[in-house]
Amino acid sequence: MDRIVGGKYKLGRKIGSGSFGEIFLATHVDTFEIVAVKIENSKTKHPQLLYEAKLYNVLQGGSGIANIKWCGVDGEDNVLVLDLLGPSLEDLFVYCGRKFSLKTVLMLADQMITRIEYVHSKGYLHRDIKPDNFLMGLGRKANQVYIIDFGLAKRYRDSTTNRHIPYRENKNLTGTARYASCNTHLGVEQSRRDDLESLGYVLLYFLRGSLPWQGLKAATKKQKYDKICEKKLSTPIEALCKSHPVEFASYFHYCHSLTFDQRPDYGFLKRLFRDLFSREGYDFDYIFDWTILKYQQAQRTKPQPQIHPRFSPAPGGMSSRANPMDVDKHQGTHDASYPVEAGPSNVGRPAVRMQFKTTADKNLNSDVLAEKIVSGTNEATSVHPVVGFLRYNVILQPNDCCLPTCFLDAYCILLRDPGHLYIFCCCILCFQVPVICACVSGASDSLAAFTNVMP
Repeated sequence: MDRIVGGKYKLGRKIGSGSFGEIFLATHVDTFEIVAVKIENSKTKHPQLLYEAKLYNVLQGGSGIANIKWCGVDGEDNVLVLDLLGPSLEDLFVYCGRKFSLKTVLMLADQMITRIEYVHSKGYLHRDIKPDNFLMGLGRKANQVYIIDFGLAKRYRDSTTNRHIPYRENKNLTGTARYASCNTHLGVEQSRRDDLESLGYVLLYFLRGSLPWQGLKAATKKQKYDKICEKKLSTPIEALCKSHPVEFASYFHYCHSLTFDQRPDYGFLKRLFRDLFSREGYDFDYIFDWTILKYQQAQRTKPQPQIHPRFSPAPGGMSSRANPMDVDKHQGTHDASYPVEAGPSNVGRPAVRMQFKTTADKNLNSDVLAEKIVSGTNEATSVHPVVGFLRYNVILQPNDCCLPTCFLDAYCILLRDPGHLYIFCCCILCFQVPVICACVSGASDSLAAFTNVMP
């Protein structure tokens, strides 16, 4: 029997796990909304899920913060239900061959600094800044960076008096050693400067492909941490940032200049990278490295539809809501623009409830299809959608997702001509490649409404 938590979320397949517990896909039993559910045994030695839920409540309403759907105790488990998000930056880094372009790093850096600034503005430190804890959104939020995992977060100032926590030493390392600040390695109490220094290591990891202290061997975890600390402290900033724009060295010098309780100038750090972005002539078009890679793969694997002559568009009749990108020019133009806050590039479309007829002529609506997708029971098939009084041929293309970590077999509907819709599974949810979602001029409103359908 399927488990239902919180009285309304039916668990699907497991999509992740860690020291805290496990993460599942789930669907709301009434609305069929797909969500993520974190589950932790309430008897675990160091429970943290309800504390994390408290942090999410404090942060609710901020850009790049997942919405809480429900939290509480269900049986012997602590449960936290959140928005379903896309792949992590670590997943995308691996997908792109373990290196990001300067343009992608700068577009990410602007949002990542803003996320950290927001967490700090609420009186908390994150204390585990790493690529795995930044996720991209889904659908219309696919270009937005989210910050997650607040299990190690700590209040750095009193909510009543606004007083900063006192300086302390001899603290154990909290966070991930690869990205930990130098002071954290030395046992100094963490403050805002340490989150920002950790972000600097993340950005260089993206640019360089690796950090000098990766892959060090040791007999024990403590010995490994000591080796990482020694290597990190002995690597000059200029050597670490060699062959990369001077702004990255300036970023680290600024972080190291901050005193323990000093408020960082987040605007200065963002301007540092925005000015570099403009000088490089980039355009803030939300075309990340993975967007290009996905587009190129889609072009190589795109099936050639068999179009009936009576559905063939007139010459010059084909148009696109999002023109195909010129991959050779993806690094931007000299007329660069850089928005204050990165946001979604797609305009929302009206909701469409799809109804399908199977070969057995049984109605199958989109909600049922979504439920089958989440549970993993859906099979690719050819179906006919009924839109008003119109009927169109639909092809479900059972392509495997090109991202190994992708856990959704959801479908995106693509309009190729006025009589056919082509549905491709997965990746569209992960990457939202707008150039693939093209519509035909002169198509009926009912049919056009199917384009750019994203959960």
